[in-house]
Amino acid sequence: MLSETAAGTAAAVLCGSAVGKSPDPSSHRIIDSNVSLFQWPFRHLPLDEPISLVAQLKFLGIAQAWAGSFEALLHRDIAGVNERLVVACQDHGAGRLIPIGSVNPMLPDWREDLRRCREVYRTPGIRLHPNYHGYALNDPVFERLLRGATEIGLFVQLAATMEDMRTQHPLVQVKDVDLRPLPEIIARIPGARIQLLNLRPRTTELISLAKVKGIHFDVSRTDDTDGITRLIRAMPRGRVLFGSHAPFLIQQAALIRTAEGKLNENETRDLLARNAEKFIEPV
Repeated sequence: MLSETAAGTAAAVLCGSAVGKSPDPSSHRIIDSNVSLFQWPFRHLPLDEPISLVAQLKFLGIAQAWAGSFEALLHRDIAGVNERLVVACQDHGAGRLIPIGSVNPMLPDWREDLRRCREVYRTPGIRLHPNYHGYALNDPVFERLLRGATEIGLFVQLAATMEDMRTQHPLVQVKDVDLRPLPEIIARIPGARIQLLNLRPRTTELISLAKVKGIHFDVSRTDDTDGITRLIRAMPRGRVLFGSHAPFLIQQAALIRTAEGKLNENETRDLLARNAEKFIEPV
């Protein structure tokens, strides 16, 4: 794990404050579009208690984090999952943790879960896990769900993967989501906003996805010190949001890769907050 010194250094560089001092969020507002609350089903993670994660957000100068729930992967009571998520965000990080509800379209009450996300919990979007919930993107139910979310003004976060297959529990082997059907589907739904989470950028895949308006990305699984820069410059402006996949991945690592990426001022501000602020609002 990265030390607090390394974390403070990365945040200080991004926020324009002196190395080793508390970051000044007024210089660079940071929105993390990809965190999760509660326990990962297969092992204990540092910061899997909401109070601990919020403490880290404050330390790193992260003004806002969009939080899904690890419980959504395997629990069948999605209504209960979403209710606990919303309560935790209110109790531990009101104004800093933004709940992103989950919907499993393979369960009979998914339309009610979608409605409650919008009308009861007032979440700005939903998070999907097709590979854990057992459907492919070319299944008609996915298009119905995406269309339904778009019609009521919700964005959709689609987790391309949650864990590298090489480290998965032998009884729960979950392949990455096959994204090839996505461009054709989203092209049929005007106004759809979808963000791909935890995607390891591959050139051929990016070329196809970059052509489609409405598809956005996070940076949680970019590699190398220039990986974030290459991803941003391969995309039309505004399509890449800062996202860490914390606490499964180390939040500080994404900050350090951003600080080391030699982005210009506009690129940095776009990545850290402005793209997220535009994405969260309906067109």
